[in-house]
Amino acid sequence: MAWLRRMALACAAMAAAAVTTGAIASAPAAWSLMPMPAVATPSGKSSLVVDTGASVAVRGTDPALSAVVDRFMQRVATTRGLALRKAAVGGAPATITFEVNPDAAVAGDEGYAIAIGEHGIVVTARSARGAFYGGVTVWQLLTQPGWTKGAPARVAYGSIEDHPRFAWRAVLLDSSRHYQSADDIKRLIDWMSLDKLNVVVWHITDDQGWRLPVPKYPELSTKGACREPVGNDAQVSGGRDKPYCKVYTADEIKGIVRYAAERYVDVVPEIDLPGHSQATIAAYPWLGVTGKRPAVWTAWGVSPWLLNPNAKTLTFVNDVMDEVMRLFPSHYVSIGGDEADKQQWNASKEVNAQMKALKLANMDELQGWFMQQVADYLVKHGRTPVGWDDEVDAGVALPRGQLVMSWHGDHDERVALASLRQGHDVVMTPQESLYFDHRQTGHPDEWAGPPPEVTLREAYDTQLVPPGTTAEEAKHIVGVQAGLWAEQLLTFAHTQHATFPRLAALAELGWSPATTHDWDGFMARLPAQVARYRGLGIGMADTAFAPAFELSRAEGQGYRVTIDSQVPGFAIRYTTDGSAPTATSPAYTQPLTLPAGTTVRAATFAADGTVLADARTVTVDDATLWRRDSAALRTCSGEPPSRLEGAKPKAGSSAVYAVEIGNACWLWPDAAVQGATHVSVTAEKLPWRYGDESRGAVVHDSHGAAAGFEIHANGCDGPRVAALPFAAGASASGSVHLEATLAAPIAAGKQTLCVFATGDPRKGQWALGKVSFSK
Repeated sequence: MAWLRRMALACAAMAAAAVTTGAIASAPAAWSLMPMPAVATPSGKSSLVVDTGASVAVRGTDPALSAVVDRFMQRVATTRGLALRKAAVGGAPATITFEVNPDAAVAGDEGYAIAIGEHGIVVTARSARGAFYGGVTVWQLLTQPGWTKGAPARVAYGSIEDHPRFAWRAVLLDSSRHYQSADDIKRLIDWMSLDKLNVVVWHITDDQGWRLPVPKYPELSTKGACREPVGNDAQVSGGRDKPYCKVYTADEIKGIVRYAAERYVDVVPEIDLPGHSQATIAAYPWLGVTGKRPAVWTAWGVSPWLLNPNAKTLTFVNDVMDEVMRLFPSHYVSIGGDEADKQQWNASKEVNAQMKALKLANMDELQGWFMQQVADYLVKHGRTPVGWDDEVDAGVALPRGQLVMSWHGDHDERVALASLRQGHDVVMTPQESLYFDHRQTGHPDEWAGPPPEVTLREAYDTQLVPPGTTAEEAKHIVGVQAGLWAEQLLTFAHTQHATFPRLAALAELGWSPATTHDWDGFMARLPAQVARYRGLGIGMADTAFAPAFELSRAEGQGYRVTIDSQVPGFAIRYTTDGSAPTATSPAYTQPLTLPAGTTVRAATFAADGTVLADARTVTVDDATLWRRDSAALRTCSGEPPSRLEGAKPKAGSSAVYAVEIGNACWLWPDAAVQGATHVSVTAEKLPWRYGDESRGAVVHDSHGAAAGFEIHANGCDGPRVAALPFAAGASASGSVHLEATLAAPIAAGKQTLCVFATGDPRKGQWALGKVSFSK
């Protein structure tokens, strides 16, 4: 805990001392840097040219500095296309110099200073860690807007003094629900380090799989690591007859930890206790309270299988922690403590007797007692426990000295404030704005993810200091963290899509002074970072920038086309002849009026011509006007939908559907399809795997008709205008196409159409792809 406490206090003091910054965010910038430095002062007098063959000097006795500089030079070569060379000792002055001096006038071990002038670029730091972050900034100086790979770089003269706001700048990576290869985890660590993030909380055990090797308990690896391949799991396990299995080897874990340390990233393991333990009990039933062996869970949500809070279980936990501490050198170990559904504890005579013997008032206090035993064991061995804020929300004190990850962001961060007032250091990770597995837009091209939507703007505007926090309490806010929960992050490509570009917002929250926080400045600098992400080979999401079309009838003849995007301020350029838009295509400035049959293609560009979102296409005709993707419909309850991925077809990518889990019902408000006589629906039946959400499932009655989709006018209780029975085999994997003749033509005028699937969604969740009307 001492390391984080020292870093947190240093960061707080440095943030207070750097209140005069903000020049780049508030004025046209000579440099486009991300995250925003504490102090950045371009002089505007001249610039330095850096070309292939430029020399790099290393000064200092820190043995890690040489490796930092080598990786910097390799990064410049691979992304920027400039081959730099090491300067000879005692030779001519170098173009770029890295100097580490323990007495340097910079702020803390992570701080650095950069001076750019006739003398070249000089990076000064107290440690190799600070030099690493300085090197990241120099790499960004060499990749300013409009850069071309292989061309010389021009860097404006000036100076930078920089240091982080928070000591803990983290990403949580869930490898239980869907695991990532060791190589992919290393790639993610490398990329996040270039956003100056420094902690990975590695969620390596949960109900859906135990991924940590523990030689003393081999069945954790042979039984607890494997689940049945339900739904999309079969796509990555190799088939429906092949279980979804994975355990990281000790060598893989050590390799990841070593790779991260070289990039100044701390890997903090998370062993979730006493809940999220169904896979653990599946391996060793005596760890539970029923004596029964459950299957490793194939659903998502909150499982009722909790560890038995007795002495035998604590011995098991201590053995596991011994192996954790052997594999992970981090000062921190997360012990979870979240979402512990206590129905099995409440029903157990043994657990109730233990609670009374300990003179505890309720099961939440029993969980607190259990977690205190685990925390004490870690403290005894020189580690600091980390865990979630759930028991604070329940009114129970967390273990003394525990670092709290606060994910309950509702009601102005009331739980975070309560944690601070219990005396804990707190990391802010509100699910409402920093759970990056959540869908990030409502665009039809958005990938799978749960609600609510976490937009780029919402991530950037995350509240980090709860209202009512005193200045002294605020010192205990030591960091910020994003969550990559992997229920729907099936592959590493999906992980990249969910993470970027929102990681840039997280980086700025964690590193930059609060006084520089400015959305417009962030957006002005983001295109350069997008270009860097692409230069690194990151599969970044472009949906925040992507053009979205709205089609309606124009007065007289023709159609009105409106184009918008979630993030305004960038040029949307379009064509109407089917060709790909370029940076010189017409800019969209107002709705277009176009004749039937026109193909509109639109893409989004930054000021320097960088493509921010690839082209999207719409055909202007009645078929488009009378068709809606589920993403363009509303849920019948008004609740935000999930984006659920369908089965992978033989060719092409999987369909993604907007669905309210447990309620297969959609509304099309203000539908203007008068005169339509036919309707078709594309849909898919997805396996039910949503655990505790079954309690709120809505069953739509078919009123004696064949099961299928129904369409009603004037709301869901209005007259039925179409019934589309499920054909034989409709429950088989993959999309189905249903057609019907309307009972009567749709009346004139706009009205709300309701589309729902009959039956119990818990027997298979129907997802609507498109509904299309025609004559």
